[in-house]
Amino acid sequence: MDTHRMEIALCNEVLRTLPLKEQCDLAARLGYDSLELAPFTLGAEPHRLGAADRRALRRLVEDARLRVVGLHWLLVAPPGLSITTADPDIRARTLDVLRGMVALCADLGGRVLVHGSPAQRQIDPGDDASEARKRAVEAISLAVKHAEDAGIVYCIEALPPASTNFINTLQEAVDLVKTIGSRAVTTMIDTCAAAASETEPVAALVERWVPSGMIGHVQINDRTGLGPGQGNDDFAPIFRALAHAGYQHAVSVEPFRYEPDGPTCAARAVGYVRGILEALRA
Repeated sequence: MDTHRMEIALCNEVLRTLPLKEQCDLAARLGYDSLELAPFTLGAEPHRLGAADRRALRRLVEDARLRVVGLHWLLVAPPGLSITTADPDIRARTLDVLRGMVALCADLGGRVLVHGSPAQRQIDPGDDASEARKRAVEAISLAVKHAEDAGIVYCIEALPPASTNFINTLQEAVDLVKTIGSRAVTTMIDTCAAAASETEPVAALVERWVPSGMIGHVQINDRTGLGPGQGNDDFAPIFRALAHAGYQHAVSVEPFRYEPDGPTCAARAVGYVRGILEALRA
């Protein structure tokens, strides 16, 4: 089974207590291939970083023999953003940030943008849900157009109802992808979210959706929010399914609970994943 080319990335907020250079050096020493950056770890207004700062950030990553896979948590900073709001000022700021995130990803050498940001897509109970959804689709479509121009893939992440009320399943995400209809937009699998929202096991979702070309990225985390290997979820079937389905993109480690701390969590996760990959190659 060919798993030699499977790229393992670390979502850098796991190490956000460290300066970026130390994040890069540690991730490389632990055995990661790349970083998936959360823009809020780069500053209060990451979409406004200047060209020199972007070049310096990319150089820090590449000097550690890593690369930037892409960005996620796109709308956390600056605060107060929403793709569903009817407020024209908030909407204008949000669209500006989305455009900026596409450019930032491209400048850092990233391939993929993951649109999760549950609070920033929540449809308020007092809003007209149909109109709010239209606004969300229009906002994402605009971001996708910029992604297409930049040669980047924009991934719509399905998240569980406990997190948001807009796009909760892979099928809903696929329907939105088809509505937008661009080669630059797809969906992705987050294993924790899928465990909470889907009726099929994650490995079955991989087998069904990866061959369709609809899965542009994968994030792995235990359904408890712990890192892979720290909870009860078995990730070997997921990696076996990814290899069998011919998945050729990065797999990013994205725990939400760092036990006992971020660096140790990152170390345990990559050791667990590398062990699975070695076993699958045997």
